[in-house]
Amino acid sequence: MTTHTRMRMCFCSYSDAEVLSFRMPPKIRKSLKKGGKLSKAQKLKQKQEEEERRLQEEEEARLNAEKEEQETLEREKKEKEMLERLELKARECRENELNELRHLLENNHAALTKWKTDSAEKTKYVPFVQCERYMRCDGIPDPSGILTPQDINTYISLWRDDPEVNITPMLKQCSIALELVEELEGLLRDVKDPQEGQKYQEALINLQELIHFKHQLTTEDILKGASANIDTETGNMHTVIKDDNITLCLWANLKKNPRFKGFKFSEAGMGFELPKQLAESDIAVRILHTRYDHLSLLAKISHPRIYTPSCRPLEGTDKIPTDIDLPEQGETKVDGEVKEDSEMQQKIVEEEVQSGQGLEVWKSAASLQSRKNSPHSPEGRASQTQIEIETLRAEGEMTSSSEQLTVMDCSEQVQMVDLMQYTPLGGIFYYDLFHLPPQAHQVNGWKIRQVLDTGLQVFPYRPEKSNIDDNGALSCPPVGVSVMLPDSVVFLETPQVACWDAAGKQWRIDGISDVTYKEEEAKISFKMASFQAFALMQETYANFPFQSWELRPLGQDSAVFTVNGALIDLSIIIQGNQCMLQLEQEKGLSHLKGKWMNSPALQRAMLNAGLNIFVNEYTDKYVCSYCKDPLAEHAAYKQMALFASACAFSWSKWNAKCGAEHLVLQVCEHHSPAPVPKGSWSLYLLGTQCSKKLEITEKNEAFSPDHYPGSKFHSTLIHMLQDNMSTDGISRTKKSNCLFINTVQSLLCATRPLMYS
Repeated sequence: MTTHTRMRMCFCSYSDAEVLSFRMPPKIRKSLKKGGKLSKAQKLKQKQEEEERRLQEEEEARLNAEKEEQETLEREKKEKEMLERLELKARECRENELNELRHLLENNHAALTKWKTDSAEKTKYVPFVQCERYMRCDGIPDPSGILTPQDINTYISLWRDDPEVNITPMLKQCSIALELVEELEGLLRDVKDPQEGQKYQEALINLQELIHFKHQLTTEDILKGASANIDTETGNMHTVIKDDNITLCLWANLKKNPRFKGFKFSEAGMGFELPKQLAESDIAVRILHTRYDHLSLLAKISHPRIYTPSCRPLEGTDKIPTDIDLPEQGETKVDGEVKEDSEMQQKIVEEEVQSGQGLEVWKSAASLQSRKNSPHSPEGRASQTQIEIETLRAEGEMTSSSEQLTVMDCSEQVQMVDLMQYTPLGGIFYYDLFHLPPQAHQVNGWKIRQVLDTGLQVFPYRPEKSNIDDNGALSCPPVGVSVMLPDSVVFLETPQVACWDAAGKQWRIDGISDVTYKEEEAKISFKMASFQAFALMQETYANFPFQSWELRPLGQDSAVFTVNGALIDLSIIIQGNQCMLQLEQEKGLSHLKGKWMNSPALQRAMLNAGLNIFVNEYTDKYVCSYCKDPLAEHAAYKQMALFASACAFSWSKWNAKCGAEHLVLQVCEHHSPAPVPKGSWSLYLLGTQCSKKLEITEKNEAFSPDHYPGSKFHSTLIHMLQDNMSTDGISRTKKSNCLFINTVQSLLCATRPLMYS
């Protein structure tokens, strides 16, 4: 506190006159008390004294400021020297730490490979398993190639010529065929040879069409005997047939009541409404609900340009290199050799141009390269991987055909569903109107029925050719239908109804009207322009971005991965190489909740159930995310998996503020299955060159990269964590099983929480 300030504080309770008198010499104050006036000499002396005091105060303030500035400079110098020592120490240990991490990853990968090889060998050389497909005697060929490729086509031909149409054996045969379909789908996902993929795809489509054809034959056989199964109450025939794969609802119009409006299959939760002109026709209505979807694949095959990704997918878990030694600035390590970034970028540009992306892509890549070469730009300090991402993103902006939901067809607007943005859930509903087959008649003890070789005929109902009648009404008004939502799926939002365009082999949302959704009853009703197959769809990425996430250990080789999504929260229990879904949802999903399965199987099951928390090559087109360096991101997932038995990891709000080249997450050592106590978390900043513990917490108002006092810098996350871990915690990480590590890593790479939360 300066002298001037102290004087002001002392005089703050006095008037201006009194303060002025304090500053005067005693003789002058005495003369003032007597009522006298100051002389010129006295005034001059007073002014000189005040000027001296002002100069003294200014000098004291200047000296104090210089002292404070000097102290600040010395403190900053010490901090800089300390940071330089920490960085130097981290650089000295960098090679050893990366080698140690690489050694851990390679050992884990080798153990995992050995386990897979041993499992395959056991399956191959066990005689019973080897001959199982031959001993089953169910007529199903082996699509993997143990039998000849012609066996699949032979099976399809033989089954197509089988005259069996009875519903019970037919449904059993269809179930067997569906097992073969699942095997073909699995082989099609994993196939690498294009010719093999084409073979599996053709066999898959032929088998799916044959299953539907068999349903048609069974439907015709039931309708031929409709008159023998008349409902006495309504005078018509109706029946419901169920198994694990389908629900078949049939109604035959035998009474032809002109006042008939509709019918509800109460045991199936489905119903329909008919226009007045159909009430007196020889018709039959079928609602066939298949719990599988054989139509969306046709849409993707028929429109490959629309459903071909315009950007490269990120490599899977097994394809991510174990070498995470990120390159130093200005160089890229490939197979132990150092190449200049410019050469690598030029190679990328040449690959893009050769792949047919055109001159605009080349210009975009060249522009990125010029920005990268500038030492003053942020791009100049970015990693090589970031440059590649920007290049591909520029490419994706120009090839946006997969994002277009509306296309033009013969000057008529067709609202085509983008199957990358929307996912059909709960299977397909085939809503069909057929001519009622000729019924049998009793004549002199004989049962006579006209036999037609035309098969089941579709009853024509074409609203696109309808016109207005004399009364001003549509001659072919819309037809109504209502269904209960399947309990095998979860709709996070109001379902989107789409109808199947058989001619264009695509899903469309035009022609749907009067949609009514009753969430409490899980029921949806609407009207369609005509009788068509329809599906209930949900936005694929409705649960993105994540609000938060946490990976918490439950014990040795056991953990729980919790994701708080945009619309629903869920947890996945991990035990070894098995996973189990936990969900607070009370209704439905009995086939999924509480079931142990491996990670790929769980991911497929969750996707089919409408619980999508997994990313793919299309996700960044529909979900806003933080553009993080993918190599650094996946390196973090690898290290998190290594320590998942002893450390808990969680979301941090500062991950959105630290920039594209860094990652921020909360970590703490945790051995109990109980939740992590509040206040136990610490923040860690992960970079391409080093990682460090941060001083800030989640409660701070602004982000700061300052490191935690007394902590060290490291090149890897695991070495950063080991500084503060107990001996028991480090021991747990060393005992982690390779299957558990791989399962945790696959879930983290599949969800990418550091990118989409």
